[in-house]
Amino acid sequence: MYGVEDMMKLVKCRASIFFILTYLFSSATAQFYYCPDTGNYTSNSTYKSNLDALLPSLPQSIDDNGFKNATMGQAPETAYAQVLCRGDIELHTCRSCISNASIDIANWCPNHKQAVLWNELCMLRYSNESTSGILATVDQPVYVWSIQNVSSPDQFMEDLSTLLDNLRGQAADGGSMRKVAAGSRATANFQTVFSLLQCTPDLSPEDCSNCLAIAAASIPRFCDRRRGCRALHPSCNIRYEDTPFYNETRLQELQGPITPGKKDASRTRIIIAVVIPAVVCVTLAVFAGMWSIKRTKKQHVEELESTQDIILAEALQYEFDEIKAATQGFSDANKLGEGGFGVVYKGKLSNGHDIAVKRLSMESRQGDVEFKNEVLLVAKLQHRNLVRLLGFSIEGRERLLVYEFVKNASLDRYIFNPTERLNFNSERRYKIILGIARGLLYLHEESRLKIVHRDLKAGNILLDGEMNPKIADFGMARMFAADESHARTNRIMGTYGYMSPEYAMFGHFSVKSDVFSFGVLVLEIVSGQKNISYQNEDDMEDLLNLAWNSWQEGMPENVIDPVLSASSGNLRDMIRCIHIGLLCVQDNPLDRPTMASVVLMLSSSTISLPVPLEPTHSAINPNFQEHGLREVVTNESPSTRKSTRSSKNGMSITEFYPR
Repeated sequence: MYGVEDMMKLVKCRASIFFILTYLFSSATAQFYYCPDTGNYTSNSTYKSNLDALLPSLPQSIDDNGFKNATMGQAPETAYAQVLCRGDIELHTCRSCISNASIDIANWCPNHKQAVLWNELCMLRYSNESTSGILATVDQPVYVWSIQNVSSPDQFMEDLSTLLDNLRGQAADGGSMRKVAAGSRATANFQTVFSLLQCTPDLSPEDCSNCLAIAAASIPRFCDRRRGCRALHPSCNIRYEDTPFYNETRLQELQGPITPGKKDASRTRIIIAVVIPAVVCVTLAVFAGMWSIKRTKKQHVEELESTQDIILAEALQYEFDEIKAATQGFSDANKLGEGGFGVVYKGKLSNGHDIAVKRLSMESRQGDVEFKNEVLLVAKLQHRNLVRLLGFSIEGRERLLVYEFVKNASLDRYIFNPTERLNFNSERRYKIILGIARGLLYLHEESRLKIVHRDLKAGNILLDGEMNPKIADFGMARMFAADESHARTNRIMGTYGYMSPEYAMFGHFSVKSDVFSFGVLVLEIVSGQKNISYQNEDDMEDLLNLAWNSWQEGMPENVIDPVLSASSGNLRDMIRCIHIGLLCVQDNPLDRPTMASVVLMLSSSTISLPVPLEPTHSAINPNFQEHGLREVVTNESPSTRKSTRSSKNGMSITEFYPR
């Protein structure tokens, strides 16, 4: 059930986004409006006369496509209007909706030169500037959500994200008359999520996709766990619910394939006969100019992507004072932990949502590039085994990252604590290993992006209330192009003990670098020990060497945490994890399995595992300058940096990131 108020009111939150806590989705009378402060018109102005003549003419000007750009009058007093009906409604319903909106918009935004009005079935927008073909994302979009929550919310939100990604591409690829897509996806506990996405069809495919991406980016922030939600922008909108709400028959009727008749076939032959010779000539001319155009186009694309990133960032921005108040002025009582890049605080927003805030230190080595990287990259990722970024805030030199609050802190607090790990039986550890593997697989292969994390470690794995793992801290992450398999850097960033040898020594990194870090982490989870050097009489041995030697001697149980060995539980899964861990830490990246293979190995005990090769290199030696690297940066706080460099152990400095 959705809540209903006698008088719907828009409430402005500090993050410059309008939101409604209660809304009846089935009602076509509920309306939401946006009246930008762009100036007013006078009652006797020519612009008002043009607007008064334009608005009543809109309903009858609409056809089955449910969209219209219209103008009235001459410059500079021209009135522009744009209308868009939901893509699944009948023409008469569309016209009726626009007729009502053309009357109501003047009541909501009296004398405003620009205004937008949304209701259940249509959107009407007018302006003193042209609206045709222009992407409009406002600084105060509307987010409307159900007051009821779904069951299994993490899985629901993950499946919703996948559905929205798929539908976004379909909507953007629509023609110049309709850009709409609808569909559903089954999710946990026999639930199904239904969604409809739509853009004004005068947008380019790129602008439509970007508008929908911006609208979707704040859904986790405002609509997390909710059974239904609407995100409304002038140029696009998104709606999802856990029950069907759109007319699938009408959508198929309007978007079904058109079968050409005999006339069309005859016309096609004529067109081919005339066009082909012309195409040949034009093609030659195009190739002649291709080289000069290529550089210009590349520069334009880079500028466009930068602009799109800025728009997306604005949609995620919180007011600094709001976050300061949520953390009680960044009080020590709210402090969750501290790492190399700053302090993490627990906070509570005015709507009651718990958050974790990473306040970057003034001396942090994470600069503007890394900050922008983490914001824009993580905002596009949605998976139950990844920590969700809700937004950010900047004021002066202050930079804040706002995450979902994860209840049970980081994995290192449990597996390296003699008392806490008593409660970590083999089943729980196996579940955590599999969850981390699935999160990495999503980053490497299943998301719209191809991501290398570069700092996977126990301190960057957070545990929720059900002890499900969530990968955190994407400040070091690198996004790869679809055709890019590896990269090189002279600035090594990460944590000693988890770095792959090719990355630590030569700056080469790829998805296989994450696989190596995952292998180290698996061995740590199974053993309850850090991958640090320790001296046993005259022998220096780290966890990787211990695991390999024990494996070669046919005694893998020597690696297993004594807490597990003393229990009556089945240790077969832990031995299999040691085997998989050793496969992941092999020296040659080509010998390491992909995360898809790792998930398969963990999910099926019947799959035979290959024989691992000995890991002869260790990435725990901090002295990498001898290999010709210009700079080595570790994720450790300034207070611990000195002691780390003077010792051969303690290489992995724990960071406590958003809880």
